Amino acid sequence: MTDDVLMPQDLSAVAWPVRTERLTIRPGTVADAEATWRFRRLPEVAEWLTRAAVDREEYAAVFTDPERLSKTLVIERDGEVVGDLMLLVEDAWAQAEVADQAHGVQAELGWVIDPAHAGQGYATEAAAALLRICFEDLGLRRVTAQCFADNVASWRLMEKLGMRRETHTVRESLHRSGAWLDGLAYAILAEEWRARRAEGVRASR
Repeated sequence: MTDDVLMPQDLSAVAWPVRTERLTIRPGTVADAEATWRFRRLPEVAEWLTRAAVDREEYAAVFTDPERLSKTLVIERDGEVVGDLMLLVEDAWAQAEVADQAHGVQAELGWVIDPAHAGQGYATEAAAALLRICFEDLGLRRVTAQCFADNVASWRLMEKLGMRRETHTVRESLHRSGAWLDGLAYAILAEEWRARRAEGVRASR
């Protein structure tokens, strides 16, 4: 088996929790609804989220839905929840005759950081760890992420991670404000991630 042909795994293949230099990343639990509600309800955060909760009860119901919870990870710093991540393993598009080979081979990522902890590099540190999880622990071949073009902090993070801008749609995405906004989609392949990581190791020597 080569590095470019890895068998997909589910999230149970990961040895949780995953620890980085400053952070702990672990699967979300029902008990995390309250901690994540505290920052996800803030207008500056909710502005870019797919769903803005009306109240705590509605948010808790959505957060604790088993399907939603299965793709949610939380970020902790010294035991405090400072953000959360989405890791959605999905199928790649494939022609019918080879569709079985495209099951669970890629993932879409997302991230939210509590503004009280912004500006300290936590999003970059957590998202970088998430890429490693995808390509090393889960054996995925491709990772994607999307955002509104106006969400500058998000797409700059994607570029910092080495992700490649693949599409820029023009006034294709409807914001809850009623405005049609541009959308961006980024991606990175396993071999691109490995090459970038190897280059970083060589540069540090």
